[in-house]
Amino acid sequence: MKPTGMRRRFITMERIFTTGLANFLRNAWLAVAAMTMMLVTLTIVLFLVISNATFSHTISQITDKIDISVYLKDSVKPADKDKLINDIKQLSNVKSVDFISKDQALKDYQDQNKNNPDLLAAISQTENPLPATVQIKPKDPNKINDIRDYLEQPEVKRLQSDETSYSGDRKEAIDKITQATRFLRETALIGVIVFTIISCLIIFNTIQMAIFNRREELTIMRLLGASTWYIRGPFVVETIFYGVIASLISIILVGSLFTVASSTFEATSLGLLDIGYASDYFSQHFWTILTAQMGIGILIGAVSSVLATRRYLKFKTTK
Repeated sequence: MKPTGMRRRFITMERIFTTGLANFLRNAWLAVAAMTMMLVTLTIVLFLVISNATFSHTISQITDKIDISVYLKDSVKPADKDKLINDIKQLSNVKSVDFISKDQALKDYQDQNKNNPDLLAAISQTENPLPATVQIKPKDPNKINDIRDYLEQPEVKRLQSDETSYSGDRKEAIDKITQATRFLRETALIGVIVFTIISCLIIFNTIQMAIFNRREELTIMRLLGASTWYIRGPFVVETIFYGVIASLISIILVGSLFTVASSTFEATSLGLLDIGYASDYFSQHFWTILTAQMGIGILIGAVSSVLATRRYLKFKTTK
């Protein structure tokens, strides 16, 4: 009794899988070379992703403290002050607006300098010199110029007793933070693209070498009427093994790296970056990272092998 169509397809898939596994084991040294490059690529990709998340988290903590202080003249009327605050709130990049009165500003100053009697004595001898302040917290520091442009308008400028806090050294520091954020994200994206292309090219050449080593076997299979996918399938399965193994190793390496780095930085109190967040991020997103790494590894291997075998099969057909 002949097997049914479904049964034949199952048998074919089983043979393709077993042949691919046999090729993977038979070409151990070739497999190691391909997996090493894929491992390097996946490790760099994962490292860049977690580093970018960690750096973004650190920058977010810094930029969350960024605000623009507008110092008002004592002569500003309550109606003008309220209109200014309402107009600022309408700006698209404004996250929140807080008003600090002269009395509150003086109280805050006294609380901040309660351990410095000289400063407290000096300010108590004069009438409250501190201005009322409007503190603006932006949503995106990269677009902070929009707020600055509004504050530079003549009708707004006349209400101010001094330059806003977004000037001089503070402006330079904020600009450097935003530039560093953009640079890291752009560099990470370029790095992922470059190393993915390199990995595909190396795996492509690896499969080409495997095809060359088995060219006589493949020619006989073609002459016997084997289908394109029956010839191509084992190579795809073989590279899928590359992707799965390389992704598992990369996750172990990167996870261990950030765990050790986290404990080391905590032990030495080198809090330049929130390295501990990297370990937490890895743990919280472990299954997503695992799935993504395997998916990327399988995709890189499968696409490379399909292109390599397509070139060979096309060449054999035209020949």
